[in-house]
Amino acid sequence: MAKDLEVQEGGASAARDYQDPPPAPLFDMEELGKWSLYRAVIAEFVATLLFLYVSILTVIGYKAQTDANAGGVDCGGVGILGIAWAFGGMIFVLVYCTAGISGT
Repeated sequence: MAKDLEVQEGGASAARDYQDPPPAPLFDMEELGKWSLYRAVIAEFVATLLFLYVSILTVIGYKAQTDANAGGVDCGGVGILGIAWAFGGMIFVLVYCTAGISGT
């Protein structure tokens, strides 16, 4: 944006007054000493772990219940819709629980 030029009436161009701010670093070195960074990392790790645990167990349970060789019946499990609800419900619950910690 800083290199954009305005065209005036006579065809001359003038540089804009606005200058783009310099790019901000991802995190400062002083942030490594703060507890809030580590608390957010721990919260994200636990939320990801719980999401994967519940999601994978739902899929494994569905596959085990619908396996004809193991004596399962086709409508004895949660089904594809139940897997989708488990995924969506876990995302909802985990975002709700960790938004105050890692979302700020």
